[in-house]
Parts: sequence; C-alpha cells; structure tokens
Amino acid sequence: MDNIKRFENQPIRTAWDEEKEEWYFSVSDVVEILSESKDVKQYIKKMRSRDPELNSKWGTICTPVRMMTADGKNRKINAADTEGILRIIQSIPSKKAEPFKMWLAQVGRERIEEIIDPELTIERALDTYAKKGYPADWINQRLQTIRARKELTDQWQAHGVEKGKEYAILTDEVTKAWSGMTTRQYKNLKGLKKENLRDNITQNPYGLEENREVAQSGGKIAGDARKNIEAQTGKPVITSDNAARLNEVVTGMIERVVSGEESNE
Repeated sequence: MDNIKRFENQPIRTAWDEEKEEWYFSVSDVVEILSESKDVKQYIKKMRSRDPELNSKWGTICTPVRMMTADGKNRKINAADTEGILRIIQSIPSKKAEPFKMWLAQVGRERIEEIIDPELTIERALDTYAKKGYPADWINQRLQTIRARKELTDQWQAHGVEKGKEYAILTDEVTKAWSGMTTRQYKNLKGLKKENLRDNITQNPYGLEENREVAQSGGKIAGDARKNIEAQTGKPVITSDNAARLNEVVTGMIERVVSGEESNE
C-alpha cells in the first residue's frame, strides 16, 4: 500500500509493510529534500564514501520496496524503515536535517535518563497520553491494563515463552478468543498502523449504572471462563483452601523431611 507523506510540502513516497508493521520511506526522496541536491544519486554515492560505517551497513539499512517511480510505474526502489532513515539523516550536513538531528539527540538523552530513573518512563507516558487528549480516568485505567499485561507476560516468560514472536502469537490467540479477529485484523478495522490497539478500545462507560453493566458483563465472562476450565480439567477452581491451609501443607512437608533426616543420623 503506497502513500505520499509530506515534509515542508514536498512529497516523500512511503509504503506500509503489513507483516512487519513498519513504514518504509523512499531513501532518495528523503535525501533529495534534506540535501537539496540536484543529483540525488551522486549525492548518495558521495555520502556513503564520506561515512564508511554507513556504507558498510547500507545493504542492511536499505530494502527494495515497490513504490511509484517518476515514469508512473510501480518498481522496487531503495527504502528504509524509521530507524534506517534516521541513521541516513545523521550523514546529511544540511540545515534541513538539523531538526531531525536535534530530535535524535533529545530522544537519546531522554532514554539515558529513563535508564537511570525508570520512573521517568511512567511520568512521560502519562504526559503523552494527556497531550493526546485522553481523560484522567482513562489514563488511570490504561496504566492498570499495562500492569495486567506485564503480569501476563511475566507468567509467559516464567513458563518458557520467548519475547517477540511467541508473545505476539499468544496475544493474537487472546484477541481472537474475545473479538473473533487477529490483532492485525482488529487494527485494520480501526484503521491503525503502529498505534497500540489498547489505546483505541472504544468502550467508555460513565456513571454507576453503565459501569455496573460493564462490571456484570466482565464478571459473567470470568465466570464462564471458570466453568470452562473446570469442565476441561475436572477440578474445581473455587475451593476452601486458603493461604493458612497452604502454609500448613508446606510446614508439614518440611517437618517430614527434617524428621526423615534425623532418623537417618
């Protein structure tokens, strides 16, 4: 799917990779605009010769992607994702490139600050949501979903699931189970690309009665899930066991082990 983006009213050809969920930008369009060169091919050649590190990684940074060419035909041209384009921009000594470079420096500084003080990550997330116009109660609920997601992925990791592709597979399974669509299909329905699906859920109850309906609906779903688990395992999820009972079991096990050791001495 080809698109035209604009920088200072000048066109930049782009393409969205559905599988990778990445935007790709025409390298020649970006370089031509920022360098203001009349011969972009020659400029790129000189740029690569000035920057040996960029040149050595050029084949990795650039990917042939089908886009519309000047003659109106759809051909493969050199393109790069956001990270690749930002790397190329670093090698363009142009006043137009300076805003990009300053932005890169700011992002890098903020990331270092967040590594030193992780709480800043949460504060900046709150600020970003507020600037996007989300109400305070929505932001608080979103933080709760982030925490719940973290607890879920912690359990996945503890049970041998690897980050990345395997997380995505399980997330798709969860999304399909309740929506009937994969995460990507649900995003397409909402017209989303890189945006987080959980930032675009539309349910927004207000007042006691509307929230009561949502609570009852959620409770029924949880109850149905419990019944399904019990039917599949043949074991009750709800039991009379509590933390004190569990502690007695563990203590008894320890005492039996100790008694066995003493009898063998």
